[in-house]
Amino acid sequence: MENSLRQVQDNYARIRDEIAEAAVKSGRTPEDISFMAVTKTVAPELVNCAIDCGISLLGENRVQEYQSKKDAYRQGIPVDFIGTLQSNKVKYLIGNIRMIQSVNKLSLAQEIDRCAAKHNIKQDILLEVNIGGEDSKSGMTPETLPSLLEQIAEMPNVRVCGLMTIPPPSEDTRFLEAMQELFLKTKEIQLPDTEMSILSMGMSGDYAQAIRYGSNLVRIGSALFGARNYQK
Repeated sequence: MENSLRQVQDNYARIRDEIAEAAVKSGRTPEDISFMAVTKTVAPELVNCAIDCGISLLGENRVQEYQSKKDAYRQGIPVDFIGTLQSNKVKYLIGNIRMIQSVNKLSLAQEIDRCAAKHNIKQDILLEVNIGGEDSKSGMTPETLPSLLEQIAEMPNVRVCGLMTIPPPSEDTRFLEAMQELFLKTKEIQLPDTEMSILSMGMSGDYAQAIRYGSNLVRIGSALFGARNYQK
């Protein structure tokens, strides 16, 4: 475990430097970029090590795993849900997490709104866009996004704060560029109680490029914690 902790420390320092460099190249400051640690299959000891290094935001992919680990994390650290979410599991997240990033359809937003109303809160969300049109991935299409955004923005217990995407793995940056253009276009839509301030884009393999194309929240797991062990 000692070697693993040291590796997380070294990885964190390297990634932080690369984020800073990419931010400057995109005309922003390092402080403009949120560095999320994605914790799928990662032991709480390693997650807490990352928090001690400076991580201030966690990303969870699975509701059941989140429930089993959340009490072991450093108290007060905010958590976003970033995985595919079934409507019947929304109730386990509302009131516990900062934001749901993976809202990919109207019915899911409706269930979030309903559960948030029970807690008398307004739940922050991002709308997930399938920018590459991949059958294997969920998300709204760029074409349906404007109309769905308008419908979701009317929900009293939901606040849309921006967009999230997982572009196709490719050295070609056209999907990153297309997502940046879509984000800027969507920001121009004037809707009440809609911030549209976050573009969550970029993971372990492409976070530096994503920052150069406007991302201000990168979701990094294996580059920080090492390759995932799905046998755990």
